[in-house]
Amino acid sequence: MTGFYEQLREAMTEQEGDIWIETVLEGPDMGKKYLLAEKEKNEKMLRKDVRIFLERAGRTPELVICGGGHVSIPVIQMGRMLGFTVTVLEDRPKFADHARQAGADRVFCEPFEEGLSKIPGNLDTWFIIVTRGHRYDALCLEAILHKPRAYVGMMGSKRRTEIVKNQLEEKGIPRIDLENVHTPIGLKIGAETPEEIAVSILAEIIQVKNKEKKGGGYPKEILCALTGQGEEKIQQKKALATIISRKGSAPRSVGTKMLVFEDGTAIGTIGGGCAESEIMQRALKMLRINEPKFQICLVDMTAEEAEDAGMVCGGVIEVMLEIVDDI
Repeated sequence: MTGFYEQLREAMTEQEGDIWIETVLEGPDMGKKYLLAEKEKNEKMLRKDVRIFLERAGRTPELVICGGGHVSIPVIQMGRMLGFTVTVLEDRPKFADHARQAGADRVFCEPFEEGLSKIPGNLDTWFIIVTRGHRYDALCLEAILHKPRAYVGMMGSKRRTEIVKNQLEEKGIPRIDLENVHTPIGLKIGAETPEEIAVSILAEIIQVKNKEKKGGGYPKEILCALTGQGEEKIQQKKALATIISRKGSAPRSVGTKMLVFEDGTAIGTIGGGCAESEIMQRALKMLRINEPKFQICLVDMTAEEAEDAGMVCGGVIEVMLEIVDDI
């Protein structure tokens, strides 16, 4: 199984487009996994005659922030809290230092066009343009619109952003691409301070991400553990839990993952509370006796059970549990 995750890691590194994983849930091939590109996914979906779980692999999402001014600082901090890696492009050394101090993973202190040339982009790259002037906005947006991306938003008044769009349309950028840019950036919540503006920007990104089902996938920490990288305990036996369906008000979405180690520790969460505890116990039992290698568990948190456990949500989740063999 670890060989499969090595292939997945390589594909996520080398390919720009979406990568899909198909897991067979029933029949003699139960538990088998296949990597699919977009075209293969569509073809397979037409001819499958057994139940499968199809999920988008999802790379670690990256925020690329063009500009290191006052708004960028809380965007960096909130982006890190939400699990994004953060890259900042800023041509002024003082502001580049501020971005580093705020916790950005990478800072390119150079002209915007040079920094953007180092970022290939993919369908998990989220671009934010918050530069100090529309000349720089136009330069950044023109470069970004030639890259694969999940989102691009640009700060500024309607007048300023319309000037930038018109300039780029005159240079040959299709109007439809320009209209897909989120301008003015952020949800309309009446934000005024840099922190409030950052909240509106990240809220819009979360809205787009969840609407287009770009959540779930394989977080970086889990994928590292699945491919045998990192800490010593990664060599332990482990079981991967994935939510494959949910009904009602279950707290986490389909595709959410938790990796359980034989010492009882875990990476990630599938929602906490009694439901997660039950899945943890089932995973540990699998690891102790080394069977079954694969199973589907139904966890039913009725309203009464949820209330007894002090939880505000009930619902039903279906969880795929699989032992990951690497020792």
